[in-house]
Amino acid sequence: MTGLFITLEGPEGAGKSTNREYLAERLRAEGVEVVLTREPGGTPLAERIRDVLLAPADEVMNPDTELLLVFAARAQHLAEVIRPALARGAVVLCDRFTDSTYAYQGGGRGLSLERIAALETFVQGDLRPDLTLIFDLPVEIGLARASARGRLDRFELEGRAFFEAVRNAFLQRAEADPARYVRIDAGQSLVKVQQALDTLIPNLLELIRG
Repeated sequence: MTGLFITLEGPEGAGKSTNREYLAERLRAEGVEVVLTREPGGTPLAERIRDVLLAPADEVMNPDTELLLVFAARAQHLAEVIRPALARGAVVLCDRFTDSTYAYQGGGRGLSLERIAALETFVQGDLRPDLTLIFDLPVEIGLARASARGRLDRFELEGRAFFEAVRNAFLQRAEADPARYVRIDAGQSLVKVQQALDTLIPNLLELIRG
């Protein structure tokens, strides 16, 4: 068995966490070791950075500060969780990764994509996800779902224009590399979304088992 790195991406309220659990159950039923993790976060130190990134505060966070904190958490996450899991042949299912950086800090904040790419290479080397699932849905639906969960975090408090830019950035990345990305209509019922995930299982098992 070889390790497989799968990331789940998408805007607020897209159902990434729920569907990550579902995909993990399906793979574990086939005898596959699955590691569930998330970004920002995934280790105690990276989770503390996550708290800083998500907590609303009186001081406005500079976009460059935000970008550097995201990659600082990612560096720790890769060293402590992702690389060791892949090295032992596990499947890593990660709720958000660098595509979110391109979408939120690049698309939403308007930061230079070249700067993000330089940090991506510096922190990750040549490691990239083997497969990225983009859970896509209209912004108004996603924001309504996020609001229904309760108190909003610092990102969820952004306006509609920000999230339209985030969504467009995800879709542009998926369109540019169809070999790595699979777009899933997250505006459907949960049953239909999970049926779409079911169709991916045979190919995933083939990749895992070589």
